[in-house]
Amino acid sequence: MSEHDGHFVWHELMTTDLPAAEAFYRAVIGWEAEALHHLDVPYTRLGLGGRPMAGMMELPEAARALGARPGWIGHVAVGEVDVAAAMAQDLGGLVHVAPWDIPGIGRLAVLGDPQGAVFAVFAAAFAMTEPAAAGMPGQVGWNALLTPVREQAFAFYAALFGWRKAEALESGPMGTIQTFGLGEAAFGGMRDQPAAVPRPFWLYSLTVEDIDAAAARVAAAGGQVQMGPMAVPGGGWSLQALDPQGAAFALLGPRLQK
Repeated sequence: MSEHDGHFVWHELMTTDLPAAEAFYRAVIGWEAEALHHLDVPYTRLGLGGRPMAGMMELPEAARALGARPGWIGHVAVGEVDVAAAMAQDLGGLVHVAPWDIPGIGRLAVLGDPQGAVFAVFAAAFAMTEPAAAGMPGQVGWNALLTPVREQAFAFYAALFGWRKAEALESGPMGTIQTFGLGEAAFGGMRDQPAAVPRPFWLYSLTVEDIDAAAARVAAAGGQVQMGPMAVPGGGWSLQALDPQGAAFALLGPRLQK
């Protein structure tokens, strides 16, 4: 057990064009990129000021053949990956990729909840650093689950990770957002999946310094803003977008322009 268990500790983009995706997110978020050469596959670590914040890699051909599309996946820390994977199955979830070791990095598995949203569980082989301060640009500042059966989804994750409900917030076009955490500040929320969205999924919000300036960078870099900017509870602003390869993401930050 560690103080990180139950928290999202890493976010990773699986993409069909690694160089293009790197150029896009560097332009939009301002991330620095570092290619890692000690892994079995090409991998790019992203961050700011020497602090790692996310990663990206090519979507494997085997996954593409099964219909997988570019997307972000969040990694939740657990004490024992094998135990978490077995528990997820017992709770009605799926094991998409069985537990495996990445030497020097840790052990992980890719799972699915009973409604079909994909996530990963991870046990690090190193001492993880403290998370970045809330609101720091470049980090993933919010973890949102869009799901057709919110209460059933919450029950699954509560049993698996110990998440507890925080506030239920009304947020205009997004409807009711049930926020959750582990007893301290909430770090995510669950809301109803819109009818136009074909499948449940996790949507991760990347923190930016100015939502309007970031929206302009999305368009200039070849992405597509699908919704927003819109005001969100707590005084911030959010938008939802697609990157040039079709991966969904969100941005979260203040509105500095009037």
